[in-house]
Amino acid sequence: MAIIGAGPAGIYAADALMKSSLPEGVSIDLYERMPAPFGLIRYGVAPDHPRIKGIITALHKVLDKDQVRLLGNIDYGTDITLDDLRQFYDAVIFSTGANADRALDIPGIELDGSFGAADFVSWYDGHPDVPRTWPLDAEKVAVLGVGNVALDVARVLAKTGDELLATEIPPNVYEGLKGNKALEVHVFGRRGPAQAKFTPLELRELDHSPTIEVIVNPEDIDYDEGSEAARRNSKQVDMVANTLEQWAIRDHGDRPHKLFLHFFESPCEVLGDNGTVVGLRTERTQLDGTGNVQGTGEYRDWPVQAVYRAVGYRSEDIADIPFDDRTGTIPNEAGRVLIDPKARESARYLAGVYVTGWIKRGPVGLIGHTKGDANETVACLLADRDRLTPAPRPDPDAVIEFLTGAGIPFTTWEGWYRLDAHERALGTPQGRERVKVVERADMLHASMSQ
Repeated sequence: MAIIGAGPAGIYAADALMKSSLPEGVSIDLYERMPAPFGLIRYGVAPDHPRIKGIITALHKVLDKDQVRLLGNIDYGTDITLDDLRQFYDAVIFSTGANADRALDIPGIELDGSFGAADFVSWYDGHPDVPRTWPLDAEKVAVLGVGNVALDVARVLAKTGDELLATEIPPNVYEGLKGNKALEVHVFGRRGPAQAKFTPLELRELDHSPTIEVIVNPEDIDYDEGSEAARRNSKQVDMVANTLEQWAIRDHGDRPHKLFLHFFESPCEVLGDNGTVVGLRTERTQLDGTGNVQGTGEYRDWPVQAVYRAVGYRSEDIADIPFDDRTGTIPNEAGRVLIDPKARESARYLAGVYVTGWIKRGPVGLIGHTKGDANETVACLLADRDRLTPAPRPDPDAVIEFLTGAGIPFTTWEGWYRLDAHERALGTPQGRERVKVVERADMLHASMSQ
């Protein structure tokens, strides 16, 4: 079996396969575009969230299994194709996730100083395929969105570089954040406190920094019947609302960086001058009784010099696989890749090809939710196994010969242990757990050195 994408979704799929009724001798190859595994955990989680990064410990146990083999630094569609994979594997599961920013169609969003949150996250997480510097000259910054990614972006922008130095951030990120000029960070949500998508713990973490003053306008604390119902039906929603209420009524302190959480402000235009961001225009909204909102026709201009949109991630098209541009997912039924929903079953699906994780259901939910995706997909694969076409070259060494013959420098699970040890050694002199290696060539060198 081949799994494309060695993030949580792919690793959970491997775990589900190993716990299934497949014969003991079945092997699983996990392909990863990056030289290192773990996907979103390594390149999508803020560096000051070690609790979430602790999930890696559980993922490690899966990759330590003899049945699983990691093949990293291999780009599907470039280094290896679906036709190639069919030569070596009976079935292929795609778990490529979502790493692009969802578009926000408002005037001015293309101006200099307007950024996607995913790009900023990739920069501060040391992704090797993004620029090494980031423009941090704005003193007032807007973040659009009220989910956990928006909180991560706002928190990193509001913290000092020295506060984050204890984490695994690489030197180029520390130098960039040390020069960050942001004094005010404004987070904007179109709806109210009961509709925010924060999780309670991530929200409360905003208030832990000694340099960040979190400010909520009392006028933004409002609920309608739909909002009250949401609070009654969800402990998490109620906890978020309670935290915001407490912040709204407290006195402001003197911490140097101000982080404002605004509700009922719908971004409608990024304002520019000579092609550069100079402000954000929002329309005030009000609840309509159902928890949704409608515009009031009242507009306000906010003088900011940078805008970050954190309105969701989007998956990217995959070579030789059907893709729905509207939903940003691979069309599927319970994980079977769908070709024609109206065709009879034998012609309805792309034979031997499956999907799991965000590329399957869209970028919603927490990391742990991908376990359910994996179990559903693997159940379908098992149901189909008698109909799968056996691979012509199933020997595990055959794909290694193919990659070696093509001159593709690939990394392995043993290589990850070497890279991991190297990053930890870089951190030791500074009293840090690790310092993340950014350059792909350096990652490969550390992974392949004996």
